[in-house]
Amino acid sequence: MKSPLEFRGFTPQTIQFLKDLKENNYKEWFEENRKIYEEELLQPLKLLVESLTPAMFSIDARFEFRSYKVLSRIYRDIRFSKDKSPYKSGMWISFNRPTKEWTDVPGYYFELSADHCQYGMGLYMPKRKVMNILREEIEYNTESFMDMVQPIIDKGFTVEGEMYSKPLKNHLGEDMQPWFQRKSIYFMKEIALTDAILFSEELSLKLIEDFTSSTALYRLMMDVADEAKG
Repeated sequence: MKSPLEFRGFTPQTIQFLKDLKENNYKEWFEENRKIYEEELLQPLKLLVESLTPAMFSIDARFEFRSYKVLSRIYRDIRFSKDKSPYKSGMWISFNRPTKEWTDVPGYYFELSADHCQYGMGLYMPKRKVMNILREEIEYNTESFMDMVQPIIDKGFTVEGEMYSKPLKNHLGEDMQPWFQRKSIYFMKEIALTDAILFSEELSLKLIEDFTSSTALYRLMMDVADEAKG
C-alpha cells in the first residue's frame, strides 16, 4: 500500500484552482479556497520536490534542496509592481546552487500554471561573459558539445533563448548557429494541462529521466559559470 506521503501526481482540482485563481485574484476568494490550495497544489509540489531530490543530488550535490527554497511562493511581491494582484497564477520548482543572483548559474525548473506546464534546464539570464565563454566552448569543441546536446534533443526538448538581432561572427556551420547566436540558452519541454501524466506518479519518473539526460551539459554550463566568476 502506498504511503500517503508519496507523490501521486496532481489532480484536476489543481488545474481548476489555478484557472479560478487567475479569474478571482483577490484575498477573500483565496482565503475561501485556501484548503484547496494547500491540499491540491502546495502539498503535491512539496512531495514532488522530495521525489526528485535523490536524482537531483546525483546531478549536483551542491544544489539547494530545502523545499521552502526550492519552491516558489504563490504570493506576489507587489511593492514595486504596477500589477497589484496579490497572487501568482502558477508556482514552480527550481534546482540550482545557492547564490545571490540566480541568473549567475544554470538551473533546472518545473512550472505549473493556469495556462501551461513546462520544465527544462539552462542559463536563463546569464551575464554576457558567461555566454562568451560558452560560445568559445561551442566553437572549439563542437563535437563534444553536440554529444552533450543530442540526448536532450532526443527527449523532445527544444532550445530556447533570445537571439542576437545582428549575428555574431564565427566559423561554425549553419546547423550550429541556433546554439551560438543566443544571449541566453536553455532547453524547454511542455506538458498539456490535460495530459494524464500530470495526474500520475509517472510525472516524477519522467522528470527524473529527462533532467538526467542533460547532466553533462548542466555540468559544462556550471564550469562555464564558475570560470566567468574568475
